Amino acid sequence: MEKAYELEFFGEKSGSLFLNCCGMSRTEPFHSFGPAIKPHYVIHFVLSGRGRLSIGGKEYFPEQGYGFLIPPEELVFYQADEENPWTYIWVGFNGSMADELLKAMGLSLSSPVFCSDKEQELSRAVMDMMEHNRVGIANDLRRNGQLHLFLSLIAESARVEERGETDRAGHYVRRAVEFILNNYCNPIKITDVASYVCINRSYLYTLFRGAMGMSPQQFLTSFRINKAAELLQVTSLPVESIALSCGYLDPLVFTKSFKQMKQMSPSAYRKEMQKGESRKSEEYLKQIEDFINQVNKINT
Repeated sequence: MEKAYELEFFGEKSGSLFLNCCGMSRTEPFHSFGPAIKPHYVIHFVLSGRGRLSIGGKEYFPEQGYGFLIPPEELVFYQADEENPWTYIWVGFNGSMADELLKAMGLSLSSPVFCSDKEQELSRAVMDMMEHNRVGIANDLRRNGQLHLFLSLIAESARVEERGETDRAGHYVRRAVEFILNNYCNPIKITDVASYVCINRSYLYTLFRGAMGMSPQQFLTSFRINKAAELLQVTSLPVESIALSCGYLDPLVFTKSFKQMKQMSPSAYRKEMQKGESRKSEEYLKQIEDFINQVNKINT
């Protein structure tokens, strides 16, 4: 019989990321789960031994130093080895950001297995969750904090198994786009974007050209200028303030970039918009819509 210590946490479950359960198990030979489904995400990490995992139509054989993700509502079967049954820790969680975070880490139904050298730190995080098992806001915050730590340790050291070159490229581009969308208002450079996603600038350029049909610099400039055009249309802010709001410290550089993209100065563009010419408005809205659709394709 499995020797397990498991805790489940009840109460209101909402938010971006929250803990459902956690535990530690030392299994007997052939101990198994399923075929069945879980109601939330579960990550197992193997401390010793080995076993077999069947999920998403594939089989894996995680052993010490490896972990695996079980997404919610996905049929799964896993079983301890006969001669060397595994001992593992696990964490169950959910939340509105869970899927996005896991994808950013490279974990999904198609790539559920990872390798990590953070065995001790991961174990301490789970033990801390179990030690702070009483009801109360302080313990809730402590457990969820340890959940974030648990995932960050995996993200820091994990090498995802069977992750193809296309998946890695898409991951880098998505992270770069997210960084630009969140920081276009700051005077960032493409070197900052490359540093954030931990690749060099030339490789980022190659990935962007393949995925977006433009360079990272072209994407950043296009996004800033389209945001500036929106502000010129819907606000009465001075051009200098709009330039700063879109990451341009020098209004002259902003004006030059705006003219190159819109074929007119920011002031002239604002006047055209204020005239209420339907053709110009329709062209502007179509341009914004096309740009947003292009960004959304990368984020899917």
